[in-house]
Amino acid sequence: MGLEKARRCASQLFGSQSFDLMVSTGFTCALVEADIGALLAGREVVQRTGHSLQSSQAMAVMGAERELALAFIETIVSPRLIGRFVSTDRVVGIARDKREFAESTNAIGLDMESAALAAEAQRAQVPFLIIRSVSDLLDENLPLDFNLFLRPTGWLKGIGTVLAAPSCLWGLGRLRRQSAAAAQALTEFFRRYTAAMATNPPQRELSPTSR
Repeated sequence: MGLEKARRCASQLFGSQSFDLMVSTGFTCALVEADIGALLAGREVVQRTGHSLQSSQAMAVMGAERELALAFIETIVSPRLIGRFVSTDRVVGIARDKREFAESTNAIGLDMESAALAAEAQRAQVPFLIIRSVSDLLDENLPLDFNLFLRPTGWLKGIGTVLAAPSCLWGLGRLRRQSAAAAQALTEFFRRYTAAMATNPPQRELSPTSR
């Protein structure tokens, strides 16, 4: 979880293997009207840390696998849920802050990894796309500040916050149910995607020496 960890893991992965496609997948906060479990797809990603907004050109790397994946996505994802993602280095859990992100970035989804993964894919010249499932909504607050758990010494404070406000346990239960629904939607997507690719695999160009 987080931009730096995502960047480091992707760099190590690309240094040891070659790939036809990289997919950033997992949960996302919806920055547009959407249902829990809705699929959001990214054609573009920007990174925002503090007040700095950086764009990425990683989506420009083309490939047969990516084009087939996008064509498949467009058959099951509404056009309004295909667009720009924004990645940040902190959990954005307050509805007011989510709306500010939506207005300032014109993004449809928010996560903490895609921009870093896109940058590493660009360096490795690997086609890249985003497909994520909504686990929390634009106008809802998360039950507690999950940024506490991103710090090595924050776990005790985070647990203390839960003990001091037992009512947040209800919100955590709600988030668990929403995350389970989002996970199920992703599972179903990849089942359908892999089945589609098995019946219509991408046609890769052969090099002169391999023909």
